[in-house]
Amino acid sequence: MANIKSAKKRARQNTKRRAQNSSQRSMLRTAIKKVYRAIDAGDKTTAQAAYVAAMPIIDKMAKSGIIHRNKAARHKSRLNHNIKGMAA
Repeated sequence: MANIKSAKKRARQNTKRRAQNSSQRSMLRTAIKKVYRAIDAGDKTTAQAAYVAAMPIIDKMAKSGIIHRNKAARHKSRLNHNIKGMAA
């Protein structure tokens, strides 16, 4: 454990931020899984609705640095490609 006051504060901040980042990353993964579950079920309207709901979450995570912007673009592209490939 740190002995210096500023190091103790930094340790507290890191703990809070790690918990927040973990929560946000979990929310992102859940949103992506919802889209894939709808795709696997073959329900195009539900998949599109889940995709629309996941888009701002993915963008927000990229903007805040939780994931890289290229990874966000890759997720959105793959999800959209899979939805468009579904039968109507």
